[in-house]
Amino acid sequence: MTSSVRRRFDRLRRQYAPHEHRPLDGYAATMGAFGVLAGSLTVAAKVTGRTVPERPAVSDVVLISIATHKLSRLIAKDSVTSPLRAPFTRYAEPGGSAEVNEEVRDQGSTIRHSIGELISCPFCLAVWVATGLTSGLVFAPRLTRLAATVFTATAASDFLQMAYSLAKEAAEGGPEEPRPAVNGRAMA
Repeated sequence: MTSSVRRRFDRLRRQYAPHEHRPLDGYAATMGAFGVLAGSLTVAAKVTGRTVPERPAVSDVVLISIATHKLSRLIAKDSVTSPLRAPFTRYAEPGGSAEVNEEVRDQGSTIRHSIGELISCPFCLAVWVATGLTSGLVFAPRLTRLAATVFTATAASDFLQMAYSLAKEAAEGGPEEPRPAVNGRAMA
């Protein structure tokens, strides 16, 4: 970036969030990267003669939606995928069933910071994942549906595992709760 543009971004950032670090130029670069990706996919579809459906099938929308949910959480929160996020985030604490909570690294470039925010947030990441899966329906529909089926089945399995755990807990009387104290003495 030229120094004039950088100065404008610095001034805008200070005006936007004077008491907090907000890497607006990193966000702009990330948005630009998404725009280039989406534009490139559009051009590739035109050049290769791929037809884009007038209206996506409801079954594809449901499949891609559930797969997007699962793949976004897998990338952003799963402990096994933490090496992918490690250059941009720092481990904070466990975050639930096989998930971790991480903090974005503020040191280094604003690009690094914005990527850290993107890849550690399943909500933020979902638009990228959905774009990839939806584009896959245009370029490789059979393979994309197969991959999306894996993630959709995994998401359904996750919910079933949680429901099973809750049902088991309820059937066994729930987790052992400490009994309240009366007059300073624990009740038996």
